[in-house]
This record gives sequence, structure tokens and C-alpha cells, in this order.
Amino acid sequence: MPAPRFKSGSFKKISKRGPGNKTLAHHRRSKVSKAKCGACGALLNGVPRGRKIEIAKLSKTEKRPERPYGGFLCPKCLKRLMIEKARNL
Repeated sequence: MPAPRFKSGSFKKISKRGPGNKTLAHHRRSKVSKAKCGACGALLNGVPRGRKIEIAKLSKTEKRPERPYGGFLCPKCLKRLMIEKARNL
């Protein structure tokens, strides 16, 4: 019987071979989904994939790209937004 904490959907079941060639069920945290653009939904480059506690340990420059809206918008949507803002001024 697995421990109650492993019954949630955040853990993946991994089958391993143990002593005596027994099949064992190990539990590993499932991966976090990749970061997506807030406007178009495209995958963002330069943004790490990990749980919040893992990302919190990274330095500021490793967490996201160094540009306006870095980590929230893809470069295409950022360009479109900047052009729009420039027109409105």
C-alpha cells in the first residue's frame, strides 16, 4: 500500500527492479509544464522548468530573460505590444 502522500496526481509511478528481481513501485514528482506566452500560448525560451521551490533557489538572471515582460510574453508578442504602445503615445 502506498503512503497517503503518494496517492495524489502530483506523483508519477516508476517501476524499478529490486533485490531478487522483484518489481518495485517508486514514486517521483511529475514534471511541471513548460512556461507559455500569456498572449499567444507559445512556449517560452530561457525560462527554467521546475517546481516553485526549485526556481526560488535560482538567481534572478536564471529565472527569466532580461527584457521587458521576460518570462511572460514571447518576443513576437512583445514586439507587437511595443509597437502598439508607441502608436498610442
